[in-house]
Amino acid sequence: MKNNRLQEAVKSGRIPVGHMVWEFATRGIAKLLESADLDFVLIDMEHSEFDVDKVADLITWFKATDIAPFVRVPGCHYHFMARVMDGGALGVMIPNLETPEQARLAVNSVKYAPMGKRGVGLGSAHTDYLNPDPAAYFRESNEKSTIIAQIESTVGLANLDAIASTPGIDILWVGHFDLSQSMGIPAQFQHPDFLKALDDVITACKRHGKLAGIQPNSMEQAEQWVKIGFNVISWKVDSGLYGATLRSEVDALRKQVLK
Repeated sequence: MKNNRLQEAVKSGRIPVGHMVWEFATRGIAKLLESADLDFVLIDMEHSEFDVDKVADLITWFKATDIAPFVRVPGCHYHFMARVMDGGALGVMIPNLETPEQARLAVNSVKYAPMGKRGVGLGSAHTDYLNPDPAAYFRESNEKSTIIAQIESTVGLANLDAIASTPGIDILWVGHFDLSQSMGIPAQFQHPDFLKALDDVITACKRHGKLAGIQPNSMEQAEQWVKIGFNVISWKVDSGLYGATLRSEVDALRKQVLK
């Protein structure tokens, strides 16, 4: 089974850095991200048009790299999570996870017994079409898979400790836009209530030995949030990064060259 580079980064004392893909599902995207020396990729199904076939293609292309492929599923349902895991994902991100019951469902969908209740279908994409020793594979899969619970609402905030204490949940990930909207302070990321919410997430993560993830939109946000205690970082989404860079460089071209 492919190694989980996010886990390896954490073990080595580094903050893992990733990127979210929700637009450019091309055959070259995996090697392009590899050229940036990324640790993980978040393949988004919540806000994209990607279907399971497209996600399976992306996961296969990422197998040609050492980047750990995770999939943000559309919701907390077994058939979303188990299918992408059988497609070869090394983990899932669950949007707007709000309760310990949902956290347990996520673990049951991703992990094999005795940790969870994931159904067994060996000999397909996630085992490279080989039939491994079942007991050894189940143990390795449980160890190498990552479950990311997104905290995106006031309900999720109220249940932080119950979610973070769920065995098998690895990362609490703040979806900052959704969380600020749920709090009635949309996009007010310097609001005292929002900053307190970030501190509460960090406190829960430290209390229960979990990682804290977030996706900053600027270097200033990244610096602030890492100082607060976030220790897993995704750097922007593909279309946003490409669009901003293109606009900036075309603007510079017109000002400096095409006068």
